[in-house]
Amino acid sequence: MKNFFSVKASALALGLLLAGCAKNKEVEPTITNIAVTNPDFQTLEDAAIRGDVAVLLGNKNAADPAGNFTVFAPTNDAFARLGLRSATDLTALQQPFLRSTLFYHVFSGTLPGSALTAGSTSASALGVTRRIIQRADGSRYVNGSRILGTDVAAANGLIHPIDKVLLATGADVLNSALALQKGNVFVKPELTFLVEAVVYCNLQSALTGTPGSPNLTVFAPTDQAFKDLGTLLNVPLNVPADIRKLPVATVTAVLLNHVVIGGAQGGKFTPELPESTTITAAGGPIALGAFNNGVLTAKGNGNAAPANMVIPDVQCTNGVVHVIDRVLLP
Repeated sequence: MKNFFSVKASALALGLLLAGCAKNKEVEPTITNIAVTNPDFQTLEDAAIRGDVAVLLGNKNAADPAGNFTVFAPTNDAFARLGLRSATDLTALQQPFLRSTLFYHVFSGTLPGSALTAGSTSASALGVTRRIIQRADGSRYVNGSRILGTDVAAANGLIHPIDKVLLATGADVLNSALALQKGNVFVKPELTFLVEAVVYCNLQSALTGTPGSPNLTVFAPTDQAFKDLGTLLNVPLNVPADIRKLPVATVTAVLLNHVVIGGAQGGKFTPELPESTTITAAGGPIALGAFNNGVLTAKGNGNAAPANMVIPDVQCTNGVVHVIDRVLLP
């Protein structure tokens, strides 16, 4: 998908890669050296190798006067939340997407922990900004990922460990879903039923738009969630086209129950969503559960049980997507 990542991101990524080609003469451990020697970052090391950024982060940053990078570094547990526990598991992701994801964790220059203040933003090597969120208990997050520590010094910059992998698409919600549907993110296509439903109901325009307008919070059911819905309704939903067995008005009402458009709750990451209360989607209320381990459950009026977040906090140009394991019924 040619426009999935911005031209700006590609150009900056190329510049950073070229800058990292010089031989590393530092005696102190570099960011890559630290990842290699610290068992808590084994999966990050494997990802850096597969994503072809290990050499880059093992050298000085020629684009920065001090030669530094700053990396928000996901721990092994952070990758495990996505089912990625080994180098073999990482092959479930397309290599270009993995590479771009790693660039989203990198800042060109020095970004100390003292600069990670609530409401602040920082650019990334992907070209997409991230923002710092602070909860009432004082815990700090970059987007939806908790900052576990700050200022781990390396010869070529700083490392801030985090508890979730940062995800950004560089595209709007619709085109992000299309990228998943086409297998451009995971090798195995996902959200194929959701995309079919959106097209069936002619709701594509509701999920597109200029960056930040409208600002959406979208709960996106997995393919298995739609199959489970078919079992509940006694209407087999085995392939995406089976969605069309249901009345278009019914499917439209269900889809609208997954989208919060603007307002106080539009475009929100998990630590910003109001826990244990109800928010209003375009199709009705969604009851959110307690904020626990960086995620919340979500439940529609018609659900017997709440949905869990499978992949939370995916940043798109016009909002944030939380992939969930159950369809939210109005």
